[in-house]
Amino acid sequence: MIRSVVCGFGSALPERVVTNDELRQLVDTSDSWIQQRTGIRQRYIAGPDETTASLGEKAARAALDNAGLTPADIDLIVVATSTPDNTFPATAVNIQNRLGMEHGFAFDMQAVCSGFVYALTTADNFIRAGRARRVLVIGAETFSRLLDWTDRTTCVLFGDGAGALVLEAQEEGDAGNRGIIAASLRSDGSHCKKLYVDGGVSTTGDIGHLRMEGREVFKHAVGMITDVIEAAFAEAEIDIDELDWLVPHQANRRIIEGSAKKLGIPMDKVVVTVDRHANTSAASIPLALATAAGDGRIRRGDMVMLEAMGGGFTWGAVLLRW
Repeated sequence: MIRSVVCGFGSALPERVVTNDELRQLVDTSDSWIQQRTGIRQRYIAGPDETTASLGEKAARAALDNAGLTPADIDLIVVATSTPDNTFPATAVNIQNRLGMEHGFAFDMQAVCSGFVYALTTADNFIRAGRARRVLVIGAETFSRLLDWTDRTTCVLFGDGAGALVLEAQEEGDAGNRGIIAASLRSDGSHCKKLYVDGGVSTTGDIGHLRMEGREVFKHAVGMITDVIEAAFAEAEIDIDELDWLVPHQANRRIIEGSAKKLGIPMDKVVVTVDRHANTSAASIPLALATAAGDGRIRRGDMVMLEAMGGGFTWGAVLLRW
């Protein structure tokens, strides 16, 4: 049996850091109000010369360096994003060109904040089917460009950034039980108006701005997240007590804590970066992974659960051994 094994990780953040105090100059808010409700202290905001593709390229190069590989070793690039550089071509193709790749194939995946989980699952399927040996999976966003900076309920929540993993096909015996073990994906379009962007090419011809019914999203989040996590554990026939790390989508500390409590996972097993990065949508999980693997918390052989929920609603979980 072929396993999709993580052999490299990397991340990239814009140069500019925006604190909660700075946002007081734009909207009626405060550092204490934001931290109490979300756990966010700061976020990174892309400058005029920083785009989803440029951040994604930096994260990709960092992941390749970490894996000891070059772009020539990659067969496929999957980019999870809701903020592409252009309507088309895909940002993945842009990054492919930036990396100097003239082989293989590349495409984008749009599942909002669940995008990286969806992209990782898709890459795993390509590897298991023998269609690719090494895949670069990137989550990259410039979400700040979708925000209404007069809406204090949304503009304080999001930031920009990118993260990447390199997956490699390995025989199960050679992998030592490492790699992606199980995945569970869900969606329910009946909730689309609870978290959406009020624009698009075929409707308004404009980018639009992010709109959110915060209480409704919060109400659904914990139940949906625990549902897919439990489904992934059941598929893998692994007990939750065997988990070393939960790496959740970094949307809101209250949601993270509520999900961990419902599942019986202690917070010292949960990777939290929402305080530094805010909600970076599809980039949040790979950014959190790169942070925890980079500082030595996540180590080779650790059992890691990834989970996310995003607009649509979409939600999903991936269980892997690092």
